Amino acid sequence: MKNITDFEDILVEKYGEKGTASRDKYDADSLAFRLGVMLKEARKASMITQDELAQRTGTKKSYISRIERGQSDIQISTYYKLIEIGLGKHLNISIG
Repeated sequence: MKNITDFEDILVEKYGEKGTASRDKYDADSLAFRLGVMLKEARKASMITQDELAQRTGTKKSYISRIERGQSDIQISTYYKLIEIGLGKHLNISIG
């Protein structure tokens, strides 16, 4: 790696500039992973199982598991349902 000064430089070196196919895939996969981690942490803090969350939201345990592992592209409306209805938490979204 040459002249790496920050994380963005690493991403450009490995995946390319924003807007390229490989970088877009990385960014989407990264977001799915982060949303999954946040869901898992919130679910555990609420002390409920994947099965209980699935039952509360009309989904399947396997779907909850895929989301938590970052292996599912989730819509905001579904994520809202899991957080607000399933966990009784408040979902805040901001654009920076």
